[in-house]
Amino acid sequence: MPNAPDPARRSERSRKAILDATLALLHESGYRDLTVEAIAARAGVGKQTIYRWWSGRGAVVLDALAEQVSSAGPPVLPDSGDLEADLRAVVRAIVAELADPRLSATTRALTIETLSSETLAEQVRDRLLRPQLDAIKTRLRSARQAGHLRKEADLDQAVELLIGPMYHRWMLRTGPLTDEYADGIVDLAMAALRPRAA
Repeated sequence: MPNAPDPARRSERSRKAILDATLALLHESGYRDLTVEAIAARAGVGKQTIYRWWSGRGAVVLDALAEQVSSAGPPVLPDSGDLEADLRAVVRAIVAELADPRLSATTRALTIETLSSETLAEQVRDRLLRPQLDAIKTRLRSARQAGHLRKEADLDQAVELLIGPMYHRWMLRTGPLTDEYADGIVDLAMAALRPRAA
């Protein structure tokens, strides 16, 4: 007698197909043209299957992106012993992501959706942003222990000094996002965070 189908395996297969379809469609056509109907068709499932597990396309996109991030492992900043060089590398990488039109369109659309959903905003913060922010904080903590940052420096504020300006520029489109801009952020943050001369 053949074994009965395993509903858990079938559900996991469907869930993975939905998340894979979401990422593929984001890459092909961007967030603006992404619909639950298109995801369902690409994944080979019914719309009701998606709505059974997610509240809408923003929640599906969040899960797809979060799974992509987690599969890469926790982010770790380089620790070359040169704090400024390490920070330049990570800030330049974030600026490059924000300057990429396709990546930026998805991030911008998801950000807009978080404005009307506190739950989604918390999930985006905790699942997509928090790992990167914590990696920067960990690098700053080791720099502070090595005497490269002021002992009284608030590390959460230090992370905001590095990350906040680029998101402000990106959100309000107040200027170009370039390597020179990234380096300027690091220069200004380090001027505030270096140990004061005796």
